[in-house]
Amino acid sequence: MGLFLFSLFRNNSQIETILFGVFALIIAVFLVIDLGFFNKKAHKITTKSALYQSIFWVFISSVFGYLVYFFDEGGFTSSIEYFSAYLTEYALSVDNIFVILLILRYFAVKEEYYHKILFWGILGAVVFRGVFIFVGSLLVAQFHWLLYGFGVFLIYSGIKIYFEDSDEKIDPEQNPVMRLCQKYLPMTSEDMGGKFLASVNGKWFFTSLFLVVALIETTDLIFAMDSIPAAFAITQNSFLIYTSNIFAVMGLRAMFFLLAGIIDKFYLLQKGLSIILFFIGAKMLLEIVPYEISPTLSFTVIIVTLTFSIILSVVVPQKEDENAEPES
Repeated sequence: MGLFLFSLFRNNSQIETILFGVFALIIAVFLVIDLGFFNKKAHKITTKSALYQSIFWVFISSVFGYLVYFFDEGGFTSSIEYFSAYLTEYALSVDNIFVILLILRYFAVKEEYYHKILFWGILGAVVFRGVFIFVGSLLVAQFHWLLYGFGVFLIYSGIKIYFEDSDEKIDPEQNPVMRLCQKYLPMTSEDMGGKFLASVNGKWFFTSLFLVVALIETTDLIFAMDSIPAAFAITQNSFLIYTSNIFAVMGLRAMFFLLAGIIDKFYLLQKGLSIILFFIGAKMLLEIVPYEISPTLSFTVIIVTLTFSIILSVVVPQKEDENAEPES
């Protein structure tokens, strides 16, 4: 993490260093308060509480974007890049929510343990995404042509997601992390009262909840393979990439509890996300010409595409699969 901070600040202004301190303080205070005061005991998160938390994180993220606009040397451009990266990551998190929900249901995790699992999952994401962005910043600084590789990868991802079956099921049994854990770690299929590690007859075992967290962390890393290159295609400022990424991830947990029951309704959002990835990838490749698409136009395309796909999902009813088996 020290290397990441060095990379983050080496080319940044003193103002961005101060803003990052504000960002770090917000994240740290929330994590301590959340785990130490509000959620000491396992309990089910209500929709009302999830709504308040979602509004809180969107508000805090927006205020931070305003601080970037008001204080950062890049001013309006930096703020637009921040919000573009934030919206892209936030939107891509919807697919992440769907997969997390499938994992939780696969292991029949009790709802009162959802909060604890997602807390540690997001804490891991804060660290691992920092490492990803640190490595990416170093590589891009040394090999600028890698950005064009990101562009090709994003176009490929956009096309793949567009034609991908949104109802495709996952099979955790095929996950290599799960296989490694089951092979080399002493495991128990019980949740042991919400613990990750428990003693049984004097012997320590990793519980099913530990395995769930490991799978969620793996899933987040896979999704980061799309979202972080997309952020680099929007801006090469590691400060803007990391802060926008983590603010979006912090809002992911609240959004999970808010959307878990209705996520299937937004069936066209996946198509919208694919268009956004394709656009961002094309934007990066156009710089070879050279032709630069302005940050304002990029932001407009992202927000219009997301809004349009959500509205269409609600207005146009999803066609039922004629080959689907009727429920018994």
